[in-house]
Amino acid sequence: MNGAFVLRRLGALDLDLASRLHGEAFAPLGEHVWSRRDVAELLASPGVAGFVLAENDDPIGFALYRVVVDEAELLTIAVQVGQRRRGAGRELLAAVIAHASDVGARSLFLEVGVDNPPALALYGQAGFETIGRRNAYYRRADRQSADAAVMRLTLTSDG
Repeated sequence: MNGAFVLRRLGALDLDLASRLHGEAFAPLGEHVWSRRDVAELLASPGVAGFVLAENDDPIGFALYRVVVDEAELLTIAVQVGQRRRGAGRELLAAVIAHASDVGARSLFLEVGVDNPPALALYGQAGFETIGRRNAYYRRADRQSADAAVMRLTLTSDG
């Protein structure tokens, strides 16, 4: 790592950045890439917030999540392919977990492709448990589909 990670809130001025980072992270997997409009619509939804992670002033990833009452959902974590396996995803996930817990969420849910071992490992190491499966949830560019594992992390809140 050349510099320290810097985390900041994702804002309306980051729509193009988030769309680009999502594309860099998920296009190689054959997944649907979020457009600027997709990100804008999500960010405008009630309870949705996000973080941008940068290194040496270069944005390398982002996370988007939703909190509704006492439940939170991780919508995405996207890290540039060349920046993976250096702690960026772990840093973004920790920020989402901390914020969700701080605002009173008791559980954090997510869906992840069962064909994505690095993401499954990241979530497993963070304490998420698989609680279900969605058959053919993801459509890949090669017209194949992939199941999603539904995972949950029980959060502790100090309040």
